[in-house]
Amino acid sequence: MNHYTHKEILQQPRMWQETYGVILSRKDEIAAFTDKYLADGYSVVLCGAGSSAYIGDALECALSSTRFRGARSIATTDILSNPGLYFNSASKVLLISFARSGNSPESVGAVKAVEQTAGSVAHIFITCNAEGALARIHQDNVLSIILPPETNDLSLAMTSSCSSMLLACSMVARIHEIEADKACIDILADRIEKAIARYEAAIKEIAGLDFKRAVFLGSGSLKGIAEESRLKLQELTDGTVMCAFDSFLGFRHGPKAVINKETLIVYLLSSNPDVQRYELDLVRTIRQQGRYRACVTICQQVPEDLPESELLIETGFPKDFPDIYSCISYVFVAQLLGYYKSLAFGLDPDSPSADGNISRVVEGVTLYI
Repeated sequence: MNHYTHKEILQQPRMWQETYGVILSRKDEIAAFTDKYLADGYSVVLCGAGSSAYIGDALECALSSTRFRGARSIATTDILSNPGLYFNSASKVLLISFARSGNSPESVGAVKAVEQTAGSVAHIFITCNAEGALARIHQDNVLSIILPPETNDLSLAMTSSCSSMLLACSMVARIHEIEADKACIDILADRIEKAIARYEAAIKEIAGLDFKRAVFLGSGSLKGIAEESRLKLQELTDGTVMCAFDSFLGFRHGPKAVINKETLIVYLLSSNPDVQRYELDLVRTIRQQGRYRACVTICQQVPEDLPESELLIETGFPKDFPDIYSCISYVFVAQLLGYYKSLAFGLDPDSPSADGNISRVVEGVTLYI
């Protein structure tokens, strides 16, 4: 297998450790910048487009235990079209922009739109491309964090770029604890490297099943990871597999109608026992009704009363492992599902959109600012 997509999925544990090194090496600079604006009452806004937006959606919950608590996720695509919905002359904004290339029209456009609309703005750019348009913006109110070059995925689908940018922001939010957090990053990288080796063949087997739909379910930060997982499988199969995502409880309220005998269901189980009770209730209900093709369950530790699944994936994190670092560990399953399903359909995983319907860097957007 010589596809960039496969290489970029497998390299993630190493990229996470290298990303840690980037953040640690700039600890004092990052601390001084963030401390200044947080002390002055700036509100944290997380933004990006596509997978980069879903990073913010996951972090909105994951950051609740950090000094970025209360951060709001707003897609650049929403900011750009109507910035006045979110900002005004009284707004003081610490805008954290996620961008693999930093060259998409929305990345630069959203920065300009917020600058023109909010009363006061500071920026943190987290990007994988040192030569991108975002990385070339040098201002006193800008902190650019450039991740290791290998995170600038060459594949259409964002894999190591997405997970590494999410982790980078998590580390920035915990910059005053960054030295102590090395143990967490080492555990994260070790457990997921082993999980990929252990479960890749089984994930490939599931990808070989005949399913036309897939649903990803998660709670809290894992709902954002379910959102990103949904995109990975859908874009890598060029839309042949239509995908949905939701929270476990939200799925009961109508969206559950999507399930039929051609549906793959992927459960992203919380490590919080209180949350897990609600999740397992739905798992049992769906199992009893039997209207699906197969189920995949991903968990950190296997619950005692977990219903049977066609594939059970246990990542093996210690109890009480911080959610801010564990949440991204679930996404490798959808990445590999998408990769192997793409191959099963005879597509090129690095460029699955045969007719050019989607591209690595979005084109054709006119900026009216």
